[in-house]
Amino acid sequence: QVQLVESGGGLVQPGGSLRLSCAATGIVSHIYIMGWYRQAPGEMRDFVADISTLGTTMYKEAVKGRFTISFNRAKDTVYLQMDSLKTEDTGTYYCKITGPAYEDTWGQGTPVTVSS
Repeated sequence: QVQLVESGGGLVQPGGSLRLSCAATGIVSHIYIMGWYRQAPGEMRDFVADISTLGTTMYKEAVKGRFTISFNRAKDTVYLQMDSLKTEDTGTYYCKITGPAYEDTWGQGTPVTVSS
């Protein structure tokens, strides 16, 4: 059974940077998409970015040019480099794996707070 563990969240000032990691265990097939989603208090979980094992990426419009998603296949780990952070980027960030061999599976989330 696949499991995801996120890390890297924290408190940062506006304009700062954070790098989130999502490590997957229990991988049986290297055909999948891993994505990052943000959930602010009282709001729905919202798509941020995703990457496939073929290397294709997709980003939410509001983060284009500021966030970069990348993938280390040897470690089955996805990273989200977040630069030029804004207060509206605050929330808990979750990663999710989707693929033919997997039911949609979520990690436990890592909190990000952007505040001065």
